[in-house]
Amino acid sequence: MRGPHTLVTALAHNAVTRAQQPALIDSSGTVDYAELDDRSAAVARALRSAGVDVGDRVLYLARDTIAVYELLFGCARIGAVLVPVNWRLAAAEIGYILEHSAVRLVVTDIPDRLGAYPATVVELPDFPKWRDGARGTVPEPWPATADTPVVQMYTSGTMGRPKGVVLAHRTFFAVRSLLDEAGLDWIDWRDEDVSLAALPSFHIGGMWWVVQGVNSGVATVVLPVFTAAAAVAAVRDHGVTTSCFVPAMLQLMLSEPGTGPADFGSLRKIVYGGSPIGPDLLARAVDTFGCDFAQIYGLTETGNTAICLPPEDHRPGRGLLHAAGRPYPGIGIQIRRPDGTAAARGESGEVLLRSPARMVEYFADPAATAATVTEDGWVRTGDAGYLDDDGYLVIRDRVKDLIIVAGENVYPAEVEKALGAHPDVHDCAVVGAPDELWGERVHAFVVARPGSGLTTRDLMRFLNGRLAGFKVPSGYDFVEAIPRNPSGKTLRRELRERFWADRDRRVN
Repeated sequence: MRGPHTLVTALAHNAVTRAQQPALIDSSGTVDYAELDDRSAAVARALRSAGVDVGDRVLYLARDTIAVYELLFGCARIGAVLVPVNWRLAAAEIGYILEHSAVRLVVTDIPDRLGAYPATVVELPDFPKWRDGARGTVPEPWPATADTPVVQMYTSGTMGRPKGVVLAHRTFFAVRSLLDEAGLDWIDWRDEDVSLAALPSFHIGGMWWVVQGVNSGVATVVLPVFTAAAAVAAVRDHGVTTSCFVPAMLQLMLSEPGTGPADFGSLRKIVYGGSPIGPDLLARAVDTFGCDFAQIYGLTETGNTAICLPPEDHRPGRGLLHAAGRPYPGIGIQIRRPDGTAAARGESGEVLLRSPARMVEYFADPAATAATVTEDGWVRTGDAGYLDDDGYLVIRDRVKDLIIVAGENVYPAEVEKALGAHPDVHDCAVVGAPDELWGERVHAFVVARPGSGLTTRDLMRFLNGRLAGFKVPSGYDFVEAIPRNPSGKTLRRELRERFWADRDRRVN
């Protein structure tokens, strides 16, 4: 995308050139581009009136509405940083994020999960009144650059604590610019498009997708929370032409009673990613939705997508559906052996990516930043894969101990810490097991204290309120010992073997 390269200037441009065209649509109605710009300016004034300044963090903890994007553009206008948080997290998890990011103001529809944290709280039903009730002049736009932080997203932590991924304005422009410069339409928005935001704003895929639509001047329908019925109805009722899903969403939509190809006649392209997709599911999706498909691969740390399997590579007979795709022009990829040397074509190793959209840093965590981003700007993905002879990336396994449940990242250490706090748990380990609907599920191996009589129900009750529901193990094995090496490290691969032994690909 040529032209504006900050969120504020892009919105201001569309507020002039597409003033009365729909920008965002939710259950409350439609906001056009001129009104979205006006509302974001009012939000900026209200933020300033509440004492929010340049670099301060503003947290959004609620199901998605147009308000989260008014808040995003309002933060961008004054140089503040939006922290969209998963509303399914437990109070303790939310409390850590509040403290870690030193939040100044919270917009939420679940204030009871905030505890006693000392921030200004705006309850979501009161948001319009708060937005429009501030006195004074609207602040002049902060002189942001492409490198100015604007969003901070929290990912599950390898050591049990989530990390705040700081993203700059360039995250939301770089990939589109690269595609435009190369004349490619792998992922594109056309003037007549109606986009569907099915992924949540606290997910990089959701936030990125909506901002692409706003930058492009198209209408975007915002779901408060994904359900198959709501997504199918949105496509049918609003004439949605393009959207982004994780594979589990596609499967749920295909299984929605009474749904068939006629419901999806307006679609021209579906983008999917977040976890691998099975060939049978993809074949059903292609047949039912009747549109083009593009697969994307990337991380929050890479600023969302860095690899794409474009529509032409989904054509019958291409034989490429096992691959994640290839890098966008201008994005680098390397496969490295454990010793850091470059792997040969066809040889598996850790996947590293270099993208102009990548994160600024992990907030207040220089050690973690240095462990993930090399000195010359390569992001270590933690995924193991190889490049084939044509330069396509094939993911085979994970280097990091990561579990992906319906597109949500779960690190075993975080779950093990919560499990280990139970007084009757002597030892434990957590791995990912394949799941036909969600991609993967969390499975726990537990060593109970002798004579405790510990049960699965005891553990599930204990974890309720300590972890988000998607992180809670869905299966448990009580064992005599957790396998460890001589230095005490869990032999997680040994535990995973019972679930993955008969599979060529160790991710699902």
